[in-house]
Amino acid sequence: MRRCLTFSLAVVALVGAFSVVFLPVSAQTKATATNVPVIPHEPVANFFKNAPGIYTGENMGIATSSKGTIYIFHRAYETRLFEYSPQGSFIREIGRNNYGFAFAHSVRVDAGDNIWAVDEGTDMLVKFSPEGKVLMVIGRREDPIGMLSNMPGGGVFHGRNEKYRFGRQTDVAFDQQGNIFVSDGYFDARVVKFDKNGRFLKAVGTRGNGNLQFNTPHSIATDFQGNVYVGDRGNARVQVLDNDLNWKANFPNVGNPWAVCVSGGPGPKSPGKQYLYASNSWQDSAPAAGAEFTGEVYKMELDGTIVGKFGVAGKAPGEFATVHQM
Repeated sequence: MRRCLTFSLAVVALVGAFSVVFLPVSAQTKATATNVPVIPHEPVANFFKNAPGIYTGENMGIATSSKGTIYIFHRAYETRLFEYSPQGSFIREIGRNNYGFAFAHSVRVDAGDNIWAVDEGTDMLVKFSPEGKVLMVIGRREDPIGMLSNMPGGGVFHGRNEKYRFGRQTDVAFDQQGNIFVSDGYFDARVVKFDKNGRFLKAVGTRGNGNLQFNTPHSIATDFQGNVYVGDRGNARVQVLDNDLNWKANFPNVGNPWAVCVSGGPGPKSPGKQYLYASNSWQDSAPAAGAEFTGEVYKMELDGTIVGKFGVAGKAPGEFATVHQM
């Protein structure tokens, strides 16, 4: 499982529209859920405090450790991974100029407080220890000559479904046994399971709109029982799989889920009652009309029953543009 950053602090990584236009996907849609209670929320202004000369670009991913440490994976003219204190003060940078960094997409923290950077530009997952040492890499970059004609994150859908190669993978999650689940991605359409040592176990999915088919699986989360929740963004639904990646259910009423998250830490102790969160994001003014029916984050029971929602599209404090990760 993954930690959700406390919503009263800094809930989301917000990005610009150009980061999500490389593949044709369904236009952002209005959620079909009706009569949903509104959950009050309040923004905390100026929470993050950067050191002089330290700036963030597009904040693609955000995650917290068991100690409350916050990690932001962002991209501007380069991809960088920053660490902050629980109070939002800048602590350090991790992995700068790492071979696996080119086009940040998400960051997660596992039960051992190891930091996992998901880079869609290099088709690589990079696992760092809490001290910042590289412990594992899954995936590999394209041949440098072959990449010359594409900017990081560029290219075309291939659906190659190879064991240890990705297609601009998007996110990662973990179960109680330490197994690794990857949503893959823009150029593939599948979910991949590896064991805790990075050994391939199984992959499911093809491109389409049936069960166990995906159209930009953009985010992934697990619960304490090991169920897997996939933000099937282009198909405007959350797909639920069991731990062996068999289909269980679809939640089709919360719009296009750009980000999903299950509350509670990744173990080993039971976090108690858990909730699923899904963002129906506005594509950051592209088109502007989308602001009329997007921007909200849904809180659900794990069976898909909606508890409530919070947020609207916009750029003012308390409003959301592209909620890319929670």
